[in-house]
Amino acid sequence: MRTTGRRTAGFTLIELMITVAVIGILAAIAYPSYTAYIVKTNRAAAKAFLLEVSGRQQRYMLDARSYAADLAALQMTAPAEVGRNYAITTSPKAGSTPPGFTATATPTGGQAARDTGCGTLTVDEAGAKTASGPDGVIKCW
Repeated sequence: MRTTGRRTAGFTLIELMITVAVIGILAAIAYPSYTAYIVKTNRAAAKAFLLEVSGRQQRYMLDARSYAADLAALQMTAPAEVGRNYAITTSPKAGSTPPGFTATATPTGGQAARDTGCGTLTVDEAGAKTASGPDGVIKCW
């Protein structure tokens, strides 16, 4: 019996495997880029909140003639997206004349594991910004 030249509808196994391989390669390239983007976004939110804390500390200084001891004195809490990834603290500089403060954002959880280049971010009363990681202030701030 002779078969006609009709082809059945569907994909062959080799076509399916090529498609899976292409998708795997694209995912291997895209996922690290996506996680780097998430780390930068979380860091940007923490930096924005640190600058907000700094501004609030300056206003507090005008009213109380000293810097606030913590965020509660400033009547501030970290937003959820910042609090999930960073521990935010502020404290007066002990024994400094004139008075000063340091606001610190310390990465926690997954952010700490992925953001080793920048590490802990700080800002002080003079607006000096620092980062504890090897990438330094220029790349991190």
